[in-house]
Parts: sequence; C-alpha cells; structure tokens
Amino acid sequence: MNMSDIISCFNENAVNVSHSSCSSYSNNACISPTSVTPSSQNSVSSVYKTTLSNQKQLLITVTWCKSHSNQGLTITFGEENNNPLAPSFRLNTNSRFFRKKKGSKVLESEDSKVEVFWDLSKAKYGTGPEPVEGFYVAILVDAEIGLALGEDVTKKFKTKTLLGNVSLLSRREHCSGNAVYATKAQFCDTGTRHDILIRCSGENEGLKAPALSVCIDKKTVIRVKRLQWNFRGNHTIFVDGLLVDLLWDVHNWFFNPASGYAVFMFRTRSGLDSRLWLEEKIAQKDKDRVEFSLLIYACKNT
Repeated sequence: MNMSDIISCFNENAVNVSHSSCSSYSNNACISPTSVTPSSQNSVSSVYKTTLSNQKQLLITVTWCKSHSNQGLTITFGEENNNPLAPSFRLNTNSRFFRKKKGSKVLESEDSKVEVFWDLSKAKYGTGPEPVEGFYVAILVDAEIGLALGEDVTKKFKTKTLLGNVSLLSRREHCSGNAVYATKAQFCDTGTRHDILIRCSGENEGLKAPALSVCIDKKTVIRVKRLQWNFRGNHTIFVDGLLVDLLWDVHNWFFNPASGYAVFMFRTRSGLDSRLWLEEKIAQKDKDRVEFSLLIYACKNT
C-alpha cells in the first residue's frame, strides 16, 4: 500500500475531533491483553532530517530488521533513496552470518564525506529489531555529527563538530502475529514518549462483530464498532497540545486475507492545517514546524 492509498482514508465529513486533553482522553481505561502477547516487530524504519552548520539539509533513513535468518541495520540517504548514487550502508549482525558489530566505514558520496561509526557488540534488544541500550550509531557528514543514536557519542568525537539540528519526520513499523500491536511514539521533539496499543477484538471475546480499540497511555482514544463495515476511517485527537490525525485501513483483513496487511497512521498537523485563518507572522512561524507520522503495517496471522 502506498501513501496515496493511505491518504484516501481521509474524509472531511468523517473527521471527529476529541476535545479532551492528552491526560484525559476517555474515562474508559484501555484493557491491556493479559493473555495475548502483542505482535512482534519485523522491521522499523525512521526518517530523520538533519540540518548541518552550513544549513545543508539531509534526509537519513535508518532501518532495523529482524527475521529467522537475518538481523541487521540499513542506512540510506535522500528521499526514499531515489538517487541510485546516494550512499548507503548495510550491516548484518546475525550470528550465523557474522559481520563486524563494531567498526567504521566511509561511504562514497559525490558532494560530501560520509562516515558511519557503530558499536553493537554489547547491544541489548527488546522484543523488536531495534537495540534499546548498550549501543551507538553515529553518522558524520564532512566531519560533523549529522545523526547519533544510542549512547552519547559527543565525547567519542571530541574533535568533531557537535550534533546539528535533527528532527524525526516519520517512523514506519512492520508487525506480524495476532491483532494486538503495542509501540511507543513521541509526536514532537519537545513531547514525551507515549504508549500506544491497537487491538482488534472479535466474536471469540463475546462481541457480536469485530471492533477496533486504540489506546494511548492506557486510555481509550477511539473505539470502532462493526469494523467489518467501518474498515476505513479517521479520527482526530489531541496529544501534547497537537492535533493528531489517526487513520486506519483494515480492508485486507476482511476482504484480502492472502495479504492480511492493515495500515494504521498517526500524523501530526502543522499550524497551517489546524487554523481557519492566520496572521502573516504566525503563518511564517508555522512553516518551520516539523510534522511527524507513525505508520504501522500490521499482518494478522491468526
């Protein structure tokens, strides 16, 4: 499913705005599945925009993946890696096909010197493909730290320029398993990380028809009944003072089981999207606001 298919979920007549704040979405607490383990993440891709000291902007996509035969890291540069000449980095950390878990590499680039430094030798992992602690990955562009993940690397590169302005633009997760998905998301650079739980309940839980529940920080923000007939839709909520559009498309779960993929998207609105009129100064200020989107591609095996 491409982005145009996701955007087709928008329907101006179907948008509902929750007027409650982030700390009081709903009086109904989200019931965590105690007997069901959430689906596992197969891959996670994050797109960062970094602004260097010379005001040059660069998009960096970091993808962590995990399968039965492979576990590794891929880093690409540019938008959707459309440029075949753009530098890329791939690392396989699976023990069966051992690669260096600590090292550095210089990537070929036409206009910049790109270096990748990494140390995954003591990395600790959760249930997904991303390490959660004990690691670092640093990307240097012309001797300037463009992106740093994991441990603080500024001390490791004392002679290098400190980390520039970095924003997380989007995060894409591919999951498989049952119809319960748990993740975390930070919707703005100054916000906090929120727990997100997406759950599809069915007849086996005493319901007459499948229903979809989305919870943030253990509070239900939306519950969609008769999901088989409301398989596409959108809802708008407030998180950290931001308008966030929540879209879902579970058509394939019901009508294309061979594919089995559903898509959920959380997308923050800029100030330009959320106001009916603007003064010129406010409009100019909002142009610099960074939007964030979280996409979850969910494969239901059971």
